[in-house]
Amino acid sequence: MNVSCDLFCAVVDNLGDAAVCWRLARQLAVEHGWSVRLWIDDCEPLARLRPGFDPGFERQVVDGVEVRHWVRPFPEAHPGNVVIEAFACELPETFVDTMVRRSPHPVWLNLEYLSAEDWVAGCHELCSPHPRLPLVKHFFFPGFVAGTGGLIRERDLPVPAPRPTASEPTISLFCYDNPVLPALLDAWIGGGSALRVLVAEGAARRQVEAWLGSPFPVGSATQRDGLALESLPFLPQADYDRLLADCDLNFVRGEDSFVRAQWAERPFAWQIYPQAHGSHEAKLMAFLDRYCRALPAATATATTSFWRAWNGFGDATSAWPAFQANLPALNTRANGWASEIATPGNLADNLVRFCMERI
Repeated sequence: MNVSCDLFCAVVDNLGDAAVCWRLARQLAVEHGWSVRLWIDDCEPLARLRPGFDPGFERQVVDGVEVRHWVRPFPEAHPGNVVIEAFACELPETFVDTMVRRSPHPVWLNLEYLSAEDWVAGCHELCSPHPRLPLVKHFFFPGFVAGTGGLIRERDLPVPAPRPTASEPTISLFCYDNPVLPALLDAWIGGGSALRVLVAEGAARRQVEAWLGSPFPVGSATQRDGLALESLPFLPQADYDRLLADCDLNFVRGEDSFVRAQWAERPFAWQIYPQAHGSHEAKLMAFLDRYCRALPAATATATTSFWRAWNGFGDATSAWPAFQANLPALNTRANGWASEIATPGNLADNLVRFCMERI
């Protein structure tokens, strides 16, 4: 059966929303043969994530995915068999009206944000009838355990090779604006060990530049005692995935790079998307509780302390030495963790199975 799918993406987190949606759209097209139409309201992130996109386009086809600029007013469009609204973006009313006129009605999914909280499995695949139209929307939750939709993972994703922790560890640094970073850079200088830090373009590079007090343009490198800093250009998704596998420790943020760091099977530190009143702390702890269960007690404590501090709930300077000392244990655990989170299956396969039962 030739399945057609409309996937809607409203860009909020600049790169994260677009990155997740593009990975899913491409996987549905390439691995499952779906005719996917990705509607996105900000084209710039895709042009950076996948070289070859024209950010000024209205319509183009890349990697088998038809990409359309989501403009207002919304153009006339016939809905596909499946309609996915990513991260609770609100569909255009005119498009919803056309969904009613389609027979049979499309399978309508709200692809939710990733969370390790216990309630996720209980809400996965729940339905929500439209208040005035004969349409039903289902909630589809990515997750780490059985009973969730799993995580995005392409079938051809290379299996990382074992990488022993080096005497001069290489660290990738990708973050939101983080008031903790200057103190952590001070700690890295005063820690007595050599570190090589690959700084991502964007907030990370700007903060490092401010800390240096001198220009730190893309492509440059500088040395402060034992701390070697290199300013990376923006990396497309495929190149960034390879970078994660080549580093000894990865600082990641949001959802997309967070998941890719786990598939890279390397130690990592996650900066969760910050929310008002510290409400993101519960989500951070939910993941830490799950991630740390099989770790040695000292490693679990060091990881929890440093991650909390990196997210503003502690002192990163004092938490760093113990975390650094436990990187070999985290490296050893990384392969087992990747196998564990692969158990629910990958998100695209689970989503396709769910939809095919209802088309």
